Amino acid sequence: MAEQSAGEPKRHTTPRPIRVPDPLWQAYGRVCGRLGTDRTNDVLEHMKARVLEHGTDEDKADLARAEQELSERRARKGGRPPQS
Repeated sequence: MAEQSAGEPKRHTTPRPIRVPDPLWQAYGRVCGRLGTDRTNDVLEHMKARVLEHGTDEDKADLARAEQELSERRARKGGRPPQS
């Protein structure tokens, strides 16, 4: 991995724990499964839609950078992991 300059943002995804009641988490997982996705991808799509709908130009530019970073990472690792 290339060295980063002091002011450059980190180039990796970071786990973001959230508090969710277990029954809601289980129900959400089942719903996502029926929709052919998983919780992570569903939440990411929701976040992207919110930024596109309500974001400033700066927010949308950050989204574009994030999408580029994910695209580059997937290219290095052989693509997006298969859906289970």
